[in-house]
Amino acid sequence: MILGIELGSTRIKAVLTDQQGGVLASGAFEWENDFKDGFWTYALDDALKGVRESYLALKADYEKTFGKTITKLDAIGVSAMMHGYLAFDSEDNLLVPFRTWRNTTTEKAAAELTKALGFNMPQRWSASHYYQAVLNGEEHVGKVEFLTTLAGYVHWMLTGRKVLGVGDASGMFPIKDGNYDATMLEKINALLKKKGVNKDMGALLPKVLAAGEDAGTLTQAGALLLDPTGTLEAGAAVCPPEGDAGTGMVATNAVRVRTGNVSAGTSAFVMLVLEKPLQKIYPEIDIVTTPAGAPVAMVHVNNCTSEINAWASLFAEVVSLTGGTVSKGELFERLFKVSAESDGETGKLFACNFLSGEPIAGIREGRPLFLRMPDGEMNLANFMQAQIYSALASLHLGMEILENENVGVESVCGHGGFFKTAFIGQNAMSAALGAPVTVMQTAGEGGAYGIALLALYRLKNGQPLEAFLDGVFKDSEKTTVTASDQERAKFAAFMKRYKAGLKIEKTAEEAL
Repeated sequence: MILGIELGSTRIKAVLTDQQGGVLASGAFEWENDFKDGFWTYALDDALKGVRESYLALKADYEKTFGKTITKLDAIGVSAMMHGYLAFDSEDNLLVPFRTWRNTTTEKAAAELTKALGFNMPQRWSASHYYQAVLNGEEHVGKVEFLTTLAGYVHWMLTGRKVLGVGDASGMFPIKDGNYDATMLEKINALLKKKGVNKDMGALLPKVLAAGEDAGTLTQAGALLLDPTGTLEAGAAVCPPEGDAGTGMVATNAVRVRTGNVSAGTSAFVMLVLEKPLQKIYPEIDIVTTPAGAPVAMVHVNNCTSEINAWASLFAEVVSLTGGTVSKGELFERLFKVSAESDGETGKLFACNFLSGEPIAGIREGRPLFLRMPDGEMNLANFMQAQIYSALASLHLGMEILENENVGVESVCGHGGFFKTAFIGQNAMSAALGAPVTVMQTAGEGGAYGIALLALYRLKNGQPLEAFLDGVFKDSEKTTVTASDQERAKFAAFMKRYKAGLKIEKTAEEAL
């Protein structure tokens, strides 16, 4: 009985698996971020509520299927969206509301740290958020005694331990040889001291653990957090908490060198396991790790499907005005499928899906845009194709850099809501990444399934992680799509307009 929980940007999901990785039950809880006082945030009370409600929904699903309740779990894993800023004082009080990965408010800090450390420090990373708070002279800085991620926080609530999986930790501060880079810690401590902050950055961060290591056990308080009825027993083994990037790699069996995965939902990222270090520092490329600590090049974009969702909601209103009804799932499937009928130039349409800032494109604040040329064809197929391509365009900007670095990739495995409609999402993603894209039958379970497998690995860690995953996925059903030359040409034509249109996006940011 293995439980995996992931706190995504729009949904908290729980998955229960058996000892072979087979899914037994699942449950989910919908939630949304808020924009308060200039920051994108989630309330931690909502996070814990969502964890509980998703587990209880899973419990009900299990009872319906098997006719008995859950009283004991063998292992548990917690995953969540990476990065961000969760700062606590010496009495474990949250000092400021959770600042998520979506915030693009740390440009100055990220630039200074990148220069000082000789390592790309993205705006999303926890160290960038902390150093920006120092630069801002924020009152709470002097009280900070502990920093963690959302996954680290929930794990702490379940086990009482302040630890983090190496993959998630690599989105807080640079990692070297399985731990925070000691030389870079010295450099950031020197910067902090110059700013009057006498803190040891390393002491503020959670202890780093690799996949399979002991990260504690479920406490009685943790068991009651999951199941307030008191039915669930304490004592389950808990694996190191991980970020959604790492669990995505596990859920897609993409932890070997020259493999990669792409997650596409509210945000999107491509992860490619590196054979060798990159030759240069690129602000568009994060260097993180697999849950086992292997180096990974990560192309992360803040915006993916949110604008598609917004247009789908508008179309649902139109359907409603006519007296019709359509389910959300059916509407998305029909809209995605009609995109296959688009013409070779996608109607000469331009779409930019930036709901929030997009550093990889040099945009600080989002202004979703749609524009068409007068001699193009405005129809639903071209419109949806433009929106789908727009969701992938920023990823492609990052992939161009990795191509120039000769980063080899033999396979890319996809997961996330973008791939729910058969073929369409894979085909577009293949055109954007320039590689075949595989989706496994378990892709719909996403990171919750990935962290459940890491929890299982916590019990069966007598072999390398990649060998363990090969065993889990040996008989997995999967489909692979390789974009045709025609599809690649269509995407390339869109990208030419997209790159030119970013000037319009920048102007909209300044003017509105």
